[in-house]
Amino acid sequence: MKTQDYARVFAYSFASIYPMYVQKVEKKGRTKAELDQVLCWLTGYDTKGLQKQIASKCDLKTFFAAAPRMHPNATQVTGMICGVCIEEIENPLMRDIRRMDKLVDELAKGRAMEKILRA
Repeated sequence: MKTQDYARVFAYSFASIYPMYVQKVEKKGRTKAELDQVLCWLTGYDTKGLQKQIASKCDLKTFFAAAPRMHPNATQVTGMICGVCIEEIENPLMRDIRRMDKLVDELAKGRAMEKILRA
């Protein structure tokens, strides 16, 4: 993805992406509660805070900017997502978005929760 395309991605509403994440993980036998656990782990939101962000229909830029804290082990989320190596993404916000995508993929693929949460 080119840098000029980042602004378009940053403007996506988290509320519009979240149901797709739920559908993806539930289709593979995982639960919305597990998805919320993964998202809260990454961003530091609690469940109520996560729901508040969904209700506010904020964009991804705001979602991550308002996050209480990114988990210190988030840097351990590495690898390829959408054909891009996470570690090579220079823009910090795009890197966080791709880490979130990677965690959702790992959940949907049945990876053990303790491995997803880098415990």
